[in-house]
Amino acid sequence: MKALTIDRYGKQADCRIRDVPQPEPGADEILVRVHAASVNLLDAKIKNGEFKLILPYRVPLVLGHDIAGEVVRVGPEVRRFKPGDEVFARLDDMHIGAFAEYAAVREGALAHRPATLSMEEAASLPLVALTAWQALVELAGLAPGQKVFIQAGSGGVGSIAIQLAKHLGAFVATTTSTGNLAWVAGLGADRVIDYTQQDFADVLRDYDVVLHSLGSRELQRSVKVLKPGGRLISISGPPTPQFAQAQGLAWPLQQVLRLLSHGIRRAARRRGIDYTFMFMRAEGEQLAWIAELVDARHLRPTIDRVVPFEQAAEALTYVEQGRAKGKVVIRMR
Repeated sequence: MKALTIDRYGKQADCRIRDVPQPEPGADEILVRVHAASVNLLDAKIKNGEFKLILPYRVPLVLGHDIAGEVVRVGPEVRRFKPGDEVFARLDDMHIGAFAEYAAVREGALAHRPATLSMEEAASLPLVALTAWQALVELAGLAPGQKVFIQAGSGGVGSIAIQLAKHLGAFVATTTSTGNLAWVAGLGADRVIDYTQQDFADVLRDYDVVLHSLGSRELQRSVKVLKPGGRLISISGPPTPQFAQAQGLAWPLQQVLRLLSHGIRRAARRRGIDYTFMFMRAEGEQLAWIAELVDARHLRPTIDRVVPFEQAAEALTYVEQGRAKGKVVIRMR
């Protein structure tokens, strides 16, 4: 089968389409014919080698986390899916490979495709929607009337997180560039800050939750936005010792992450704030709940562009530049 692969890590590493063996599904896995796959910043970071210590993939490596497609074959232990089912998923860590004609997916990571979405639209959702769900519902327990600041509202995670937070009844603030102000407000954000004109830390106060997805400067300034007892949830780091322990990382690496996160953990403690680094996980049951919200019109995907498989490497570069409004999707067939 055809797949987009890398032979080495690095910013200058070549991504190229080549023939690789079709994956063989395990007893609890499903072979999916991939119709569409979406590109995430995580894909670029893995290519660049930024996650080698946490996710030690071996090369050559087929990239990609998000798929939508059709079930071809199921393992003997699979009970909820059958050939012909249309599905979508975020592939498990250490078992990625969405940028290919076929993918083997653990049953527990898979859900039926939302009936109201195309394959391309469905493929745009898994990683970003699960990230928003696990941050706002699972970790923050966001409740009606609470205030949440979601950074980068025009991005893949931000655009879905705004909609989910509004569905949960929260007051939502976000940041974006001048050209996207009206569009982001249309997603449901109550307060939209033009980051080219204002510093969010100068105008926001007493928030219950911050979903951080930007750099270290924005992370430190997010502490000022939260009220005592608030939650600062970061999906861009730095990772905490708790995360290192949960991942089963070696003791020396745990100490490295302890040092990297020391400053923000100390700043959070001084303000009575809980800081959590979140690395989302594949979860089919949550994806099924998200599909219900989509079909009920509470969530809608945002797609910047759809490109053919032959342009997958260029799509990865485009996403890495941070200019996409919503998601970039690769049409496989």
